[in-house]
Amino acid sequence: MTSSPDFSDMTLDELRIALAPEIAASAVFDGWNETALVAAAEMAGADVDVAKLAFPSGLSQPMDMIEAWIAQVDQAMEEEWPQERLAELKIRERIRTLVAFRLEAVEHIDEAVRRALSVMAMPHNARRGVKLGWRSADIMWRLAGDTATDYNHYTKRAILGGIYSATLAVFVNDDSEGKVKTYEFLDRRIDGVMKFEKAKAQFLNRDVELPSLSRFLGRLRYPSR
Repeated sequence: MTSSPDFSDMTLDELRIALAPEIAASAVFDGWNETALVAAAEMAGADVDVAKLAFPSGLSQPMDMIEAWIAQVDQAMEEEWPQERLAELKIRERIRTLVAFRLEAVEHIDEAVRRALSVMAMPHNARRGVKLGWRSADIMWRLAGDTATDYNHYTKRAILGGIYSATLAVFVNDDSEGKVKTYEFLDRRIDGVMKFEKAKAQFLNRDVELPSLSRFLGRLRYPSR
């Protein structure tokens, strides 16, 4: 039998991650707000007042909760699918496996996902939402073994972020058995990217140089001092 976590010994950062799954479960009914936070803390056995310190009330509170939830899914994904385990798979299957893990992690709380997407789409949250999507895409590519530092670093993450966000949009409206339509959509998008990458590789293998673009994007990632 697994013992309950000792919330009293946690830092606020650790508490945010620990409470995130319970908050998401409560958000299905209450939305991403203080009502969900209080319900989550009570359900988990954490001190409600301390939980409120971890997620102070205000305009950013819903996004703080959503960010903690995404970070918790990121951590769970890294633990379940480390690089050495994924290395046994082909690159296409590595990406599909990681996206599928994220979908399976929220399969029974898709209403929380729907509400989270609505919060992230608000104008004052859009920039932060894009940043969170980029971070998750970056983690997935790193787990998949990507080491690109040129413009491919950016295009891969932008494309995967687009695939993941589009798949989530299908996911929250998918009433098919086992979300089969979502996985069919995901497979089609990944197949399209693989065909694009193959065509791009063929093009770049020609005697064509793109020095200016590579240097420009390199400076964006590693600005000179």
